[in-house]
Amino acid sequence: MALFTALIAAGAFVAIPLGPVPFTLQLLFVLLAGLVLGPRLGALSVVAYLVLGLVAPVYAGGTSGLGVLFGPTGGYLLGFVVGALAAGAVGRSRDAGTPRLVMGGLAGLLPIYLLGATWLAISLHATDLRLVLVGGVLQFLPLDIIKAVAAGVLAHALIKSPLGLPAALRGH
Repeated sequence: MALFTALIAAGAFVAIPLGPVPFTLQLLFVLLAGLVLGPRLGALSVVAYLVLGLVAPVYAGGTSGLGVLFGPTGGYLLGFVVGALAAGAVGRSRDAGTPRLVMGGLAGLLPIYLLGATWLAISLHATDLRLVLVGGVLQFLPLDIIKAVAAGVLAHALIKSPLGLPAALRGH
């Protein structure tokens, strides 16, 4: 869990500003946490990241604090918890192959976008749904789909690798 918490934090430092919501690599590691650790531990690793961000500058762009969680990106950050949970719930099984893990990664995108775009609209007092969809979803969707597929492929490789992972993490 600690490794995935650290990877999510590291992914936040790859931040490209695209308006109020930056492009980061966090999503890749959030989905990977859910797929490799399972829904509960994956979500807990994201919670640990969010708690760490309250006191350390590990959010996108080196920011921290409660204000970030209540800012425009707060819904996406909270959505990461549910996204890891969803990815793990859909993607994990005793015989999870790459297609199932990829589906889990894609399923993890749904709650992230739902919570993120909803909170973005509320925090910006946006009345134009198109503006929120373009600025908070559509501009990110192609690369996020690639990250979800990559998370599924990487998860399969990690789960099946001879790294000495406990059977619970290997899907047995």
